[in-house]
Amino acid sequence: MALDLTKYIATVPDYPEKGIMFRDISPLMGDGAAYHQATDTIVNYARDKQVDMVVGPESRGFIVGCPVAYELGIGFAPARKKGKLPRKTIKADYALEYGTASLYMHEDAIKPGQRVLVTDDILATGGTIEATIKLVEQLGGVVVGCAFLLQLKDLHGLDKLKDYDTLVLMDY
Repeated sequence: MALDLTKYIATVPDYPEKGIMFRDISPLMGDGAAYHQATDTIVNYARDKQVDMVVGPESRGFIVGCPVAYELGIGFAPARKKGKLPRKTIKADYALEYGTASLYMHEDAIKPGQRVLVTDDILATGGTIEATIKLVEQLGGVVVGCAFLLQLKDLHGLDKLKDYDTLVLMDY
């Protein structure tokens, strides 16, 4: 019987600042059955898309993407913040509420034509995922899907992903 995964998401009011309702995935990760179910759902989605590589942004994208890649027997490529990757990289910028930030990938992380699944824990405004997709596409990868544990619907992140097939396990 399938678990109700929403029971494994903790809501923390006023974190990191007043007025924010923080959605914490730690209880889901801490429960073997819930984490397994969430991972298996994404694995099945990726399998249907014949994914060759999984990519996730720092750092919670690793938590979602690595077990998916492992189960599929394929690789995982991280999209990281500045100064975290030791070899030659490419860069994509994205907007923050006040300013911009950047993500980086090794320039050989994706081979041209590879079918890529982009993963993260929470889809909020979509800026981080949009930058991750830019990196994959700069390297010649084909984003065949995006997968998230949950989305914050009021932030309209899916609007930025309208051209991509997307799996969201829970809506908030």
